Amino acid sequence: MTKHAYETEYDYVVVGGGTAGSVIASRLTENPEVTVAVIEGGPSDIDREDVLTLRRWMGLLGGELDYDYPTTEQPRGNSHIRHSRARVLGGCSSHNTLIAFKPLPSDWDEWAQAGADGWDAAAMDPYFGRLLNHIVPVDEADRNAIARDFVGAAQAALGVPRVEGFNRKPFHEGVGFFDLAYHPENNKRSSASVAYLHPVMDDRPNLTLMLETWAYRLELDAGRRATGVQVRTKDGTELVVRARREVVVCAGAVDTPRLLLHSGIGPKADLEALGIPVVHDLPGVGENLLDHPESVIVWETHGPIPENSAMDSDAGLFVRRDPEHRGPDLMFHFYQIPFTDNPERLGYERPPHGVSMTPNIPKPRSRGRLYLTSADPEVKPALDFRYFTDEDDYDGRTLVDGIRLAREIAKTTPLAEWLKREVCPGPEVTGDEELSAYARKVAHTVYHPAGTCRMGASTDELAVVSPDLRVRGLDGVRIADASVFPTMPAVNPMIGVLMVGEKCAELLQSQSQSQAPKQEQTGSETR
Repeated sequence: MTKHAYETEYDYVVVGGGTAGSVIASRLTENPEVTVAVIEGGPSDIDREDVLTLRRWMGLLGGELDYDYPTTEQPRGNSHIRHSRARVLGGCSSHNTLIAFKPLPSDWDEWAQAGADGWDAAAMDPYFGRLLNHIVPVDEADRNAIARDFVGAAQAALGVPRVEGFNRKPFHEGVGFFDLAYHPENNKRSSASVAYLHPVMDDRPNLTLMLETWAYRLELDAGRRATGVQVRTKDGTELVVRARREVVVCAGAVDTPRLLLHSGIGPKADLEALGIPVVHDLPGVGENLLDHPESVIVWETHGPIPENSAMDSDAGLFVRRDPEHRGPDLMFHFYQIPFTDNPERLGYERPPHGVSMTPNIPKPRSRGRLYLTSADPEVKPALDFRYFTDEDDYDGRTLVDGIRLAREIAKTTPLAEWLKREVCPGPEVTGDEELSAYARKVAHTVYHPAGTCRMGASTDELAVVSPDLRVRGLDGVRIADASVFPTMPAVNPMIGVLMVGEKCAELLQSQSQSQAPKQEQTGSETR
């Protein structure tokens, strides 16, 4: 192992100062006797107007604060998709649109049925009330006229209810303006870092933020217990940050499995093929890669669109096509911009003024895989989402249905009065096969990778963590981020990740309290 310049030690080391990591660090340091170090690969978001201003989110994609992961060749999908993962305090909550949906009861119950005991809807619902983020419906001043008319047209065309506050009660269908984690008066984010870290970071000496510090390998004692993290600071210094109690990995659905694999934790054959010493054979690491793929339909408008907006995609629609489905099975975002990045590769031209609808698959059936291609931790992992490879083509058919429904909405007043022409795929594209080919070729992501270290029962050979978020077969290390999702929530997952963070913090606090008397009596370290 490389000789390290120096070592530091804390009760807990949190790898990743993102959506869940910010929650956990804040909650643990409420106890002044507990010390926590947060290892964050990016800089602070404080005084970064490009980060803190919600409506500037698109300018962050592919920029200096984006890890920007490519996708492997997708025979049935779009091979050009870039997966943005944020390199900044607050993680993807500092980078995304902050659409804030409490996961539906059917989402949590599905987790419990998949072996995540204690994660059912009744058990998880209280954590939503603990969130510190400022979650409100899109403000009246931000409700763009064309978005209002989209809501009205969708309600008229499809007969779905108009929803005011999607988090007020569970829903199967509905159209309306989203709830967002933001401050409408100045369009500033209420991200995980803003809500959980900014108010306390200068007042808690027991909280250490190690910014622009990259974690690349876990320290393991005798291959069974995580004792710390090997990191590299901005100036190139390498050191071990040690954890007296536990390491909590919150690096996200890409970098959490990446860190485990480079630590020798993962599928034995894959690690051996790359020459990585196998510490713990755990075949599920990197498997079950999930996402919310969506396609896009673009219309040119008769002229410019009013400029008021929270983040240019403020309203959306949920549909349940199958009455037997436990929740919505088709979703749309309505973009107040012509979103033509992928259609332009097929020869379409961006109109001077336009809008987009993006049919989205809430419960995709395709499953992908993340894997390493090199033993060098600095080489990005491969992300093979296997888009549209499910056996009965449910995912592809969902997008075709979405395009057809979008056209029904577009020809319905009051939205129809805004629209000059359908730009792509174009009104001449009408057959199922043509629509499917178009939808899959221009498909993109809403940046929701999940599932790569999934939670499950002890009998599930591909489960990476148990319901208490501990990595199976190891001591002293837990995972808390979207990688533990057994299945994909039907809604945007950010609030689900925050709730995972809240539950993880509670689990850690309970563990600490239960072992406190033993620690006082024997002087042993909490495990």
